[in-house]
Amino acid sequence: MTDIVDTATRSRMMAGIQGKNTRPELLLRSYLHRAGFRFRLHKKGLPGKPDLVLARYRTVIFVHGCYWHRHPRCRLAYQPKTRVDFWKKKFAENVERDRHQLAELINVGWRVIVVWECGLRSVQKGEKSLDWLIDELRSSLPDEGILIEWPVIGSEGS
Repeated sequence: MTDIVDTATRSRMMAGIQGKNTRPELLLRSYLHRAGFRFRLHKKGLPGKPDLVLARYRTVIFVHGCYWHRHPRCRLAYQPKTRVDFWKKKFAENVERDRHQLAELINVGWRVIVVWECGLRSVQKGEKSLDWLIDELRSSLPDEGILIEWPVIGSEGS
C-alpha cells in the first residue's frame, strides 16, 4: 500500500512528533509542581535522559507513550499495517533500549517510575488519580533501585 501523502509531507509530519514536553509529560509535571515537588528535566548525565529527575528522592520518572514504547496489551500500542517488518524492528529496538536504560538506573540505586500515556489519559478524564505517585515519592527511600510502572501492564488494554 502506498502512502497517501508525498515524501516531503510525511517527513514534515514525522519531524513534528515530539520527544520532550509532550502533553502527557506536561500534565504530570504540572501535577507534581502543584503538589510541591521540584525536579530537573531530561538530565543528560543519566541513562535514557529521564523526563523528570527528583534528586532529593533519588527518583526518576519516565513518561512513556504507549505506541512508541509498546505498552503490553494496551489498545494504544497497535501495530501499523504497512511496512510491518520495519515497525517490528523499530519497536523491538525501542523496548530493548528502554529495558537496558531502566536496568542501568536501578543498578546504581535510582527508584524508577514509568508512567504510561494511557494512565495519564485516564487522569485527564477524571477516571483515575495520581495520588498514588505523591504517596510513593514521600514514602521512605529504597535501599536499592526499584521499578514501578503505572498503570499496571495491560490494565488499559481491554
